[in-house]
Amino acid sequence: MTPLSATRVWRNCNLATMQAGETPYGIVEDAALVVEGDRIVWTGPRSALPRAYASASHEGLAGRWITPGLIDCHTHLVYAGQRAGEFEQRQQGASYADIARAGGGILSTVRATRAADEETLLQSTLGRLAALRREGVTTVEIKSGYGLDLQTELRMLRVARSAAATSGLHIETTFLGAHTLPENYRDRADDYIRFVCEDVLPVVAHERLADAVDAFCETIGFDLQQTERVLAAARKYDLPVKLHAEQLSNMGGAALAARYGALSVDHLEYLDPAGVSAIAESGSVAVLLPGAFYFLRETQLPPVAALRERGVPIAVASDCNPGSSPFVSLLLMLNMGCVLFGLTPEEALAGVTRNAARALGLDAEVGTLTVGKRADFVVWNVDHPAQLAAQFGPNPCYRVVARGNTLI
Repeated sequence: MTPLSATRVWRNCNLATMQAGETPYGIVEDAALVVEGDRIVWTGPRSALPRAYASASHEGLAGRWITPGLIDCHTHLVYAGQRAGEFEQRQQGASYADIARAGGGILSTVRATRAADEETLLQSTLGRLAALRREGVTTVEIKSGYGLDLQTELRMLRVARSAAATSGLHIETTFLGAHTLPENYRDRADDYIRFVCEDVLPVVAHERLADAVDAFCETIGFDLQQTERVLAAARKYDLPVKLHAEQLSNMGGAALAARYGALSVDHLEYLDPAGVSAIAESGSVAVLLPGAFYFLRETQLPPVAALRERGVPIAVASDCNPGSSPFVSLLLMLNMGCVLFGLTPEEALAGVTRNAARALGLDAEVGTLTVGKRADFVVWNVDHPAQLAAQFGPNPCYRVVARGNTLI
């Protein structure tokens, strides 16, 4: 990494600031961007660059585009093992739910993750983060949920915290103890939720290992009452909440999450009009996960038009996990979000910048190229920011800067 410079000017570039307004993408052509330390201190047309910056370190970008650093706001990056065998089963006709009920799915990853030591988990996680970083990702959310016991859940969260220091990326951690029912609690879901709320969450909170709490509200996860117990327990520790909701069925989880002021509700393929209204009124972000939709060959589309009509902020994320979305490419998710869900390229890019920041409660710090925000940005070899969603293949990333440090 390049050491922080007191002042650095990036010029001869075009900015897609992603600030909401009348200009698509918040475009500023023939622009300059100035960084002092880890903050953006000036943006605008190059012709208006203040003379005070004439003696600063300059880097000309030959007309390349700069966007905010990309944000992957929903991942399960810390895990061990792989589930290619389940992919083969689904190709032969088994459903995701069938595999889960037979003891596969999340539980197979739980067994592998429990058996892995901290260093093994860290190295595999760093490899996935490196792939995201190479495509311009500077902020990543990582969930636990493949431990389902005290020690492994803590280990996963510690690995995620450690990965932040090593990778140079900003990482938000989410406690997802209520991911599925472990084998030793078979047919005792209420007892397991008590264990999550009374035995695990207090330790997670005391050790400050999580920035938020999540749960899987679904027919193969937990019902509304059980989910609410988790959200209520999170509130006791002043931890914000988010929720896996309405992925495989409509259980009303989104409306429940909205009542608790959730940062985000994620998946949402089966979201109904009442759920859309609840999210709109709460200010929660709708996080779409096209990788899982694609990989599981789902057919029920999330209600993008209704979300758009109600002004609900829409984010897009990779959902990177070994079973239902084994992808470490947020650029691929941009394309899938447009092709599969009907997002415009601008909506998709907002979904991995401005709205993804909001989904993590970080919109005051990142997500747009705004004076005072963290100097997290990406320089791209493209002719227009729409290309980031419109094509996939050769990596267009030229530079990645996080907290003012050049990572790539």
